Amino acid sequence: MNAFIDDLKKYKFTAFTGVNTLYNGLLNHPRIGEVDFSHLKVTSAGGMALQTAVAERWAKLTGNTPCEGYGLTETSPVLCSNPIDGTVRVGTIGLPWPSTEMKLIREDGTDAPIGEAGEIVARGPQVFKGYYNRPEETAQAMIGDWFKTGDVGVMNEDGFFKIVDRKKDMILVSGFNVYPNEIEDVVSQCPGVLEVACIGIPDEKSTEVVKIFVVKKDPNLTVETIKEFCRENLTPYKVPRVIEFRNELPKSNVGKILRRPLRDEELAKLKK
Repeated sequence: MNAFIDDLKKYKFTAFTGVNTLYNGLLNHPRIGEVDFSHLKVTSAGGMALQTAVAERWAKLTGNTPCEGYGLTETSPVLCSNPIDGTVRVGTIGLPWPSTEMKLIREDGTDAPIGEAGEIVARGPQVFKGYYNRPEETAQAMIGDWFKTGDVGVMNEDGFFKIVDRKKDMILVSGFNVYPNEIEDVVSQCPGVLEVACIGIPDEKSTEVVKIFVVKKDPNLTVETIKEFCRENLTPYKVPRVIEFRNELPKSNVGKILRRPLRDEELAKLKK
């Protein structure tokens, strides 16, 4: 990160793009005040959910609100994004790109109305035709020329989409759906938290319970402090039952926090 800040100081950059982890890392770096953001016109965020606390801190530091977008490898890779004309809506992934259609469908395949959560499906010139030499997986991923993203979202009355979470990451607590993105967004606003990842772990009574892994910014941060913050800001069944502190969280090569290795660790514990 020191080397990156050294590079940023060399240029009068006008655009900046990255994942939530990068923005969070920069905002918490002691040398961030050395960087000149006065020429910055556009900030773009994608790859993982942009946390509200990170977006607000970045806007305060740079005077530039991140324009969050969304897409997948199968969509080359963008489907939608927030406009860069000043109408950014923090917490949303914006509007579909030109010639791109997006909608939400229920489990039974019918269209979900405005305000109701459903799986995001999309079609457009950038959407792939199928997986190479994998017809069965292609059939599972497509409904005609609509691509099933595997992500759950909501659309508001103005056509802006909001990501709820990946369908496969959803946690089932006593019959209620809990989405890790929401938990992570709340916990990230707790003073003393640097990074957080949320998963569901098996539970005999409630099917699953919420577990979070936290990297501390404040070494004095306690489990009880986090739980109290969550009790004040979350519905009771969403409050993390288990909290584990880590020195770091597993990440992809572009800095995206990965939940799957954490889930695999928990499942491995159960098999012992």
